[in-house]
Amino acid sequence: QVQLVESGGGLVQPGGSLRLSCTASGSINVMGWYRQAPGKERELVASITYVGGINTADSVKGRFTISRDNAKNTVYLQMNSLKPEDTAVYYCTAVGTYSRYWGQGTQVTVSA
Repeated sequence: QVQLVESGGGLVQPGGSLRLSCTASGSINVMGWYRQAPGKERELVASITYVGGINTADSVKGRFTISRDNAKNTVYLQMNSLKPEDTAVYYCTAVGTYSRYWGQGTQVTVSA
């Protein structure tokens, strides 16, 4: 069982930046971030493999950057030029050989 601990959410004004962090309790191949806005389905934001292969949603390309530190089992999501439509609960996810794991979620609110 892999546990994920997230941090870094909060309230930010439009155009601002936030960085999310997620640390896993062990080494794992794929890590990433999903988000879920009120009344909407959970959607992929970005994912990254152990060797650095990246997949990013079109809606955040050019604004969000995913990275990871394998020595720390940690994945980061740098979010720049935030928009009100980025408001959501952001969930860290990790995919192992047989299972997918989820963090508890962290709220990101973009509002003036």
